Amino acid sequence: MKSLIPRALIAGLAGGAVLNLVMVLTFRLIGFGWNGGGILLDPSVQSQKLIAVWTQIEPLPLVVSRPAPIIIGLMLFGMGHALVYRWLSPAWPPGIVKRAIRLAALIFFLSFVFWEFFTPFNQFGEPFLLIGLELTFWAVIAIAEALAIVSVMESKINV
Repeated sequence: MKSLIPRALIAGLAGGAVLNLVMVLTFRLIGFGWNGGGILLDPSVQSQKLIAVWTQIEPLPLVVSRPAPIIIGLMLFGMGHALVYRWLSPAWPPGIVKRAIRLAALIFFLSFVFWEFFTPFNQFGEPFLLIGLELTFWAVIAIAEALAIVSVMESKINV
């Protein structure tokens, strides 16, 4: 019997890599803009407090000023998500898509919805429309990460 721990760690690295990549494609390219100017920094629709936190108040968020620790941290989250998948998946129906949807929902609601509620909404007064956009980004990120993790975990390749 093959060990599932190495497979879960590899799946987690794949999930973390996808999580980072899709965050760049959603939040960075669309939300903030590669050089600023994205909708999430548009003063006509965004909270001035949130704009200041991301662009003016020192120290700037690490993801802006020194992204390496955040990238590494997201890789670790991916590994944690894969271990959670390893723990819960025996109770889930078979199939990559069915299992990925469950894992994505778990990640989305326990991490991303909580984050949006507690920080942008609670602390920064971000408008509901932009929170909705961000939740859409997070849903895409959760689905992509979950598909990567489940695909590796369910692959027939020996690790």
